[in-house]
Amino acid sequence: MTVGKQQVPDEYLNNLIFESREQLWVDNIPNGGVYVAENDEGEIVGFSTGGKERSGKYSGFDGELYAIYILKEYQGKGIGSALVKPIIDEIKALGIHSMLVLVLKDNSSRLFYEALGGKKIDKIEVEIAGRKLSELVYGWEDIRNIF
Repeated sequence: MTVGKQQVPDEYLNNLIFESREQLWVDNIPNGGVYVAENDEGEIVGFSTGGKERSGKYSGFDGELYAIYILKEYQGKGIGSALVKPIIDEIKALGIHSMLVLVLKDNSSRLFYEALGGKKIDKIEVEIAGRKLSELVYGWEDIRNIF
């Protein structure tokens, strides 16, 4: 999978087995909502998940958009906003008014977060399959007026 100029190694992606991914979702779903977008044929074309911030490293940012993914051919059609809104609503229902998201530095989706008013609050290095990649942390101090 190519993400901008950086590439998540194919070896890593090819070794993701169904059972381990299934267990990841079983473990993560109770931590926050999972929302899906479908096309007219009922096929899932995107998803989002979020809830309370997980790392505890970012004081003042108590909610987190854990993941959002939209198939390339469905991007730029408003699905991203439609998938982020219920996450924000869920976080607000928890009495939380701030949020962050981590995104690979070279992933063009960072522009989506900037358009929603996210501010870069950190840059971290992550290792995926032996390759070091840079992630940007975007934060919103007040999510009540994003939509």
